[in-house]
Amino acid sequence: MFKQTVNIVACETLYNILFEIKHLFKFNITNFKTPRDFLGIVELNNEELINSLILTNQEIEIITSHNKINKDNILLLEKLPLKIEKLLDKINTQLIKIKYNYQSKLRIKNYFINLNSRIISKQNNELKLTEREIDIILFLNENKLPQSVDILQKEVWGHSFDLETHTVETHIYRLRKKIKNKFNDENFITSHEKGYLI
Repeated sequence: MFKQTVNIVACETLYNILFEIKHLFKFNITNFKTPRDFLGIVELNNEELINSLILTNQEIEIITSHNKINKDNILLLEKLPLKIEKLLDKINTQLIKIKYNYQSKLRIKNYFINLNSRIISKQNNELKLTEREIDIILFLNENKLPQSVDILQKEVWGHSFDLETHTVETHIYRLRKKIKNKFNDENFITSHEKGYLI
């Protein structure tokens, strides 16, 4: 998953404070002066924004009225002032929940993948995958061009030295076979002259 983002809506002073210490965070911060500014960007179907944390001290009806916004992603600051340590604890806890929920329903083609349980499903069929198989699927899905065995070896296996190429090919062969046997789908991962593609 991408680096998570905290969208600070209608709390410019808080944004300025957090901006000063942003190097301490493992998340990005963005500032929106009003809820309408935020919703304008959401309308552009920004998947990353839709699955990020919304931090505000405003009435949230305007934000929650939008059908793309998950109410569980909103952290409403009701009791102010608040110590920065307490605020960061709340933010980090909420980000963990968002990440868990996001990872439990990742859509690739017409399948859902639960990264937490490593299960791929389609309709009522489920298939348990290995961690390496999940890594292969995620890497191929992120790249819209065919990926060669060498690139897969380096990016998925993390080897810059010579791993036997049949190791990569064997993993992909087994993964394709599992998907074909369970879902009768021979085209989930396709083989091309330049490599493999989802």
